[in-house]
Amino acid sequence: MRVDLFDFDLPPERIALRPVSPRDAARMLVVRPGAVPELTDAQVRDLPDVLAPGDALVVNDTRVFPARLDGIRRRDSSQGEGVRVEAMLHKRLGPESWLALARPGKRLAPGDMIEFTATDGRATLAARVAAKGEGGEVTLRFEETGPALDAAIAAIGHIPLPPYIAAKRADDTQDRADYQTMFAAHEGSVAAPTAGLHFTPSLIERLAARGIETHRVTLHVGAGTFLPVKADDTSDHRMHAEWGEVSPETAAALNAVKARGGRIVTVGTTATRLIESAAVDEGRLGAWRGETDIFITPGSHFRFIDGMLTNFHLPRSTLVMLVAAFIGHESQKRAYAHAIASGYRFYSYGDACLLLPQARP
Repeated sequence: MRVDLFDFDLPPERIALRPVSPRDAARMLVVRPGAVPELTDAQVRDLPDVLAPGDALVVNDTRVFPARLDGIRRRDSSQGEGVRVEAMLHKRLGPESWLALARPGKRLAPGDMIEFTATDGRATLAARVAAKGEGGEVTLRFEETGPALDAAIAAIGHIPLPPYIAAKRADDTQDRADYQTMFAAHEGSVAAPTAGLHFTPSLIERLAARGIETHRVTLHVGAGTFLPVKADDTSDHRMHAEWGEVSPETAAALNAVKARGGRIVTVGTTATRLIESAAVDEGRLGAWRGETDIFITPGSHFRFIDGMLTNFHLPRSTLVMLVAAFIGHESQKRAYAHAIASGYRFYSYGDACLLLPQARP
């Protein structure tokens, strides 16, 4: 499909720069697709009443790490202050090596030394560019290694807020809490699975009391999530691979939910992509561990999930394409038009929509 079919105009004031408090007070648009989709305005805290006993939620328990490093490129022969560099770490290659997306990538070459510095200037971390790939990707070899490198990155790194937030304000200590879900357990993501940001312990307790289970999977969100779709047609876009895991215990539990007629509702596009990657047959899930580059667009067939809670996504993004694939392109466009007209807050810190193509029998 043409990528421009997924474009829409969003007023800048609709972009959320901070989450609401408490988290489950966020608005939630319930979308039941059809010839004319049924659109119901609600709040995330209404989930126990909207879902049914026997349904199950699937959440992503990845944890965001401070993956953005700011530094200066130094060369032995250079004069002056050097070139300012931003590096987004996204895949560890060894005890001292990381793959990173660097800006400006064109100003870097193998052999360059980059000195990364904390905001207060008190801590530094040096790395050499060991190799250079396409699209600004570089291999960085740090002077620190192992746990010492981990500690240095934690001290110097920034929470990698999405560009549409970072362009309007700097990250701060509040983001270190706000940009983590309550499920965050396994460090490895450069972006939060943002639909999970809406949950609170009290909401989980109310869901459990209603007979709605919550199960965890892990998908580490990579830096590719920030990259725009540059192709004119979806068939020409290549997804970046991301590592994930569905444990045997979780697969068995979700298969049991299916067997007794419950719905599987994924929390976020990351959990959706992982579950559909792990589906081994229609309505059957297998244990799974590895990298997935699944690209879900209109025409894709969903083999396991029955519903999805997700945020409102960027125009022309792979995420809005996934939403269109799940509920139909026309339903997606109508839902987004309603959300914009009704003042919903968009993107990572914004409101949610609950997509329910299948009613309980």
